Amino acid sequence: MDKFYKKAREDLENKIKELTYEQDNSLLFYEKAIEVVLRKTAELKVFVLKTGFISEKEEIHFFKHVKPVFVASLIYHNAIYKIETKKPYGAKPIRKYLKKELKKLKRFFDNNLDFYMYYRSNNSFLDEKYFVRGKQDIQLCVDTVYFQSDMTFSTSHDYKVAKIMANDLIQVYIEDKLYKNTEQVELSKDMPRLNWTGTKASLIELIYALHYQGALDNGKNDIRKIAKYSERVFGIDLGNFYQTYLELRNRKINRTKFLDALREELLRRMGEQDEK
Repeated sequence: MDKFYKKAREDLENKIKELTYEQDNSLLFYEKAIEVVLRKTAELKVFVLKTGFISEKEEIHFFKHVKPVFVASLIYHNAIYKIETKKPYGAKPIRKYLKKELKKLKRFFDNNLDFYMYYRSNNSFLDEKYFVRGKQDIQLCVDTVYFQSDMTFSTSHDYKVAKIMANDLIQVYIEDKLYKNTEQVELSKDMPRLNWTGTKASLIELIYALHYQGALDNGKNDIRKIAKYSERVFGIDLGNFYQTYLELRNRKINRTKFLDALREELLRRMGEQDEK
């Protein structure tokens, strides 16, 4: 059985590693990763229910050390997916949001301190109650999720172990994001503010050109996000930029007036410099 578990874990890690090379979009990566973990966990369940355990010791080992690895991966990827999809715009709102997410991890730690100490200390005197199916003890702080799970493939505390493992990874992820966010805020303080002195239509023309060319995040960002970012960077309110873009499209002549002017001015300056 150990060979099967080892191979299943290696397959899971390799599949997720492949996704990191295949997916440029981070949200799509987490969606695909969740699918992979669900599929591999289902395969693990089929094997366990078909094969069974030769001893209680083997059952404890599985629910304490094997299954939690797969479930932790699911919890982690799902948590990061939610964090990223709900993340606000702006350095300060993001920092506040991430700190709030860290507090959630702290609450779980505080609410499960006794089990944290038991698990982190590598104790085993309660393993028969924690990691053997059908031996739950309500007085040992059983999660509600246990009663909603398939008890043929769950014990009272295997999910708690997975949650601990996942929370460690989630904490590292959030703290890394906070560190980078703080750096961004500090850098922005030192950067001079640039004000857009051209027309709104000119900036909107440029935004759409950059977006369609794939010059910003390979063209995978929503145009609204690019517009909002440009408003913050250049200190301008673009208003209904969709409407302005439609007006640009409806021009009978010279649809790309600003872009053409940019090209002409750049070539003119280059020509002048060549003559010197």
